[in-house]
Formats: sequence, C-alpha cells, structure tokens
Amino acid sequence: MNFRRLGSSGLQVSTLGLGTNAFGKRADEQTSIRIIHHALDSGINFIDTANIYAGTESERIIGVALQGKRQQAVLATKAGLPRGQGPNQSGSSRYHLQQELEDSLRRLQTDYVDLYQIHTFDPSTPLEETLRTLDDMISAGKIRYIGSSNYAAWELMKALSVSERQRFAAYISLQCSYSLADRTPEKELVPLCLDQGIGIIPYFPLAGGILTGKYAGNQTPAGSRADTDPTFSRFLTDDRIQLGEEVGRIANELGSSPTALSLAWLKNRPAVSTVIVGATRVEQLQDSLQSMSLSYDAETDSRLNEVSSRFVHSEPFAVYRLPDK
Repeated sequence: MNFRRLGSSGLQVSTLGLGTNAFGKRADEQTSIRIIHHALDSGINFIDTANIYAGTESERIIGVALQGKRQQAVLATKAGLPRGQGPNQSGSSRYHLQQELEDSLRRLQTDYVDLYQIHTFDPSTPLEETLRTLDDMISAGKIRYIGSSNYAAWELMKALSVSERQRFAAYISLQCSYSLADRTPEKELVPLCLDQGIGIIPYFPLAGGILTGKYAGNQTPAGSRADTDPTFSRFLTDDRIQLGEEVGRIANELGSSPTALSLAWLKNRPAVSTVIVGATRVEQLQDSLQSMSLSYDAETDSRLNEVSSRFVHSEPFAVYRLPDK
C-alpha cells in the first residue's frame, strides 16, 4: 500500500481508503467487521464514516471492529447533515457539533477522531462559529484534524480565509463526488485545492457501481445498490451506463477489471490524497485493491479522459446539502 499526505498536512493516509456507508445496512455486522479487518491487514489505514450512515450503525460497528486495533486506523467521521427534525439536529453550530462529536466518540469507542469533517456547508451558521468550535475540539484533544465535505469552491475558500484571519485550525481536506462519471470538481475545486494545499477525498469513485459495468444493458443485478435502493435509479442515465461499458472495454484490453482501472485513474488525479471505496463483501474490497498495482500508459490515460470528457461540464453525480429552512 502507498501512502500520501492528506493535503499539506503531515497526516499520512493510504492511497485507498475504506468507505463504510453500507455497514449496518447492505452489509451486516459480522461481514462489515471482516471487511474492516481485511482492509487493515491489506495496509489500508484510512476509514471513513459519518454519524448518519445506516442510522448510526456504521459508527457503532466500526467501534466494535477497532477494539485492539485503534492505532492502526486513521479514523474519519462527519457531522452536519440532519439527525432528526428538531431545530438543532442539523448544521454546524457549536450546539449541534458538540453533541454529535460526543455521540460519535461513544459509538466509535474512542477518545478522539483523527479527521472530523463538516458534512456540508451550513448557510445558517457563521463560519467563525463553526471553525472556532472545531479549533476548540482540537485543543481539547478530541479531534486531530478537520475537513470539509460537499463545499462549493467559494465556500471552502471563505472558510480557509476565516481560519487564517482568526488563527483557527484550517480544513486540510475536501470530500466530493469525483470519478470518471463526475469530473465536475476539475472546473473549480481541483485548482483551488492544488493552490491551497487541500487533499481531495473522492466519494462515489465508481459512480455507485456504474463504472464496474454491472448495469450494462440496463441490467439490475440482485443485491446491487439499484436493487436495494429504488431511489438509486435516478443515477442510471444512458450516458453513464454507456461510459461504464466503454471503461469495461478498455479494462478488458488491459487484462484488468473496470473497478481497478477506474480507481487507478482517479488516484492519479491532481490533488487526490485518498480514494474511499465501499464494499459489502471482502471480495469487492479485494477487487478494489488491485488498483494499487495497476499501471497503464499515456495512450490509455488519454482514452479514459476522452470517453469521460463530457462529464467535466455535466451536472455533479451527487452533492449533499442541507434542506432549505
């Protein structure tokens, strides 16, 4: 496994990270624990979760899995998206973040989180309040680094400016949807992150499985995300399914899998620090790990860029925002 600094910080993270959105939902507890242990044994140290994944089950399962193994993991979680209907059950106010961090620490069975991320921009809370709260959490030893998620370029730049002006700890990372099927970050976010030393952590790196080719011919395999989550069908557009088929053909010529090829392309993009991949079976994670040893020539890179070029100026594959109040 290769390791990179997360942005311009000194924190070293594995080039491939483990996303845990499915744990406690599409993967049961024992399967999830096996996946976590296999990831750690394979050299993956970055484990990403959130306080809303599978309700709160993802965090709880990770807490069980990391007993005796906590020091092997760079543990990241998030807060900010709605946890309920109450007036203080979402956003990035001091009130909400302090409550959510304490609850996350309890579920994760740990005293600290390595990377605490604001899940989305909160237009109702001053950035000074959010960033001072995060700075206080670092001073208290409950978190080590802070990151952002689903921020627009101007929102992230404003946050960095507030941190600099107020001498608060600053975001070192940004999570966003990024893949061959969603290259919209290349318009503004990638240049910003390169300039400011922010590490990009792509989510949906396989476009929810579309880039694996499993939906070719408009199939819906049993147990797939589209099969278990009816709302996922909105992502299954003809142009994305066609892209998955094209990536599959290129991968076949290389004697590789489309999963490994898609991840290999993404991990080599500018500003990307670690790519988080999900898994509901150990075998899925093993397929993703093949991307670490996959290399390809400039001609293949050009072909991948060409077949995905239309997704630079398309709509983002996914972005998560707070509902309007």
